[in-house]
Amino acid sequence: MKGNFSSFMQKEIFEQPESVVNTMRGRVNFETNQVVLGGIKDFMSEIRRCRRLLYIACGTSYHSTVATRQLTEELTELPVMVELASDFLDRNTPVFRDDVCFFISQSGETADTLMALRYCKQRGALIVGVTNTVGSSICRESHCGVHINAGPEIGVASTKAYTSQFISLVMFGLMMCEDRISMQERRKQIIQGLKDLPEQIKAVLKIDDQIHSLAQELYQQKSLLVMGRGYNFATCLEGALKIKELTYMHSEGIMAGELKHGPLALVDKAMPVLMIVTRDKVHGKCMNALQQVKARHGRPILICNHDDVETEKFAYKYVEVPHTVDCLQGVVSVIPMQLLSFHIAVLRGYDVDCPRNLAKSVTVE
Repeated sequence: MKGNFSSFMQKEIFEQPESVVNTMRGRVNFETNQVVLGGIKDFMSEIRRCRRLLYIACGTSYHSTVATRQLTEELTELPVMVELASDFLDRNTPVFRDDVCFFISQSGETADTLMALRYCKQRGALIVGVTNTVGSSICRESHCGVHINAGPEIGVASTKAYTSQFISLVMFGLMMCEDRISMQERRKQIIQGLKDLPEQIKAVLKIDDQIHSLAQELYQQKSLLVMGRGYNFATCLEGALKIKELTYMHSEGIMAGELKHGPLALVDKAMPVLMIVTRDKVHGKCMNALQQVKARHGRPILICNHDDVETEKFAYKYVEVPHTVDCLQGVVSVIPMQLLSFHIAVLRGYDVDCPRNLAKSVTVE
């Protein structure tokens, strides 16, 4: 049921404070800082012995792996490969018995992801499924897995499943390093960050009107560049994908570090540029990219942290989001992108829940 919302997608964006709680419910104990994912806890000793982790997915699910890769590498100190399922199969990628392969899919039926799962299974790797649908093909064919508990998602463009997949993969990282003394301080910081997330998401949803007025300025444009780096790069990819899916407008997620290697040629006063510049380790480097855009008469629209006056003075327009632990910032900063693509689609008069040529579960390739 849509309730008071105009579309399922809008409802799902606004359900995220609850859906992230449901993903963590019964798994994260905020008093003792313990994290237990029941579906994989019996396999943890095997996973800890592995030589590398492979995250294999398509579309939005792939972006959730890009978003959590850096953190997983930091917490596990293992090489983490992030792969698009279709490309993974095309390359006949070598897979070994001491690899652990994660397959992330909202429906659990994604054709490419399922074929990649069977490929890895034949080669003797441990298979972990991360899905939102109990009893789906990926669920049944994996050795163990995590159910993200985001609740049913009806809109074709994935919103709450993305944030729940993100948090599920963060919880896996926290489980992997629970017995390492050197990681305890970092773990506490991240678990505290998880506790604060629902309130922070609510705070972002309150600025919906501000994002609507931004959409009114952008909806007649032909193209939109979305830039960021570090933990925010995945948000750029995901935000650009949402804009493509819903508004049929050309949009591209660009790694800010790659700006001078070509994309800077696109920047002029007519090209809308959206940049994610939050207070984290790469803030200085992002500021450099921002100044490069300004120097080419670009008009950067920023997603930045509250009261970050120093960053805001370079912005043409800005949207403020709450500050959180660097590795969780992507959950908060993706929400303005979801709302923006939703509003642009509505202003352009398109069907938000059923974008043309797309289906909810990609079962044929």
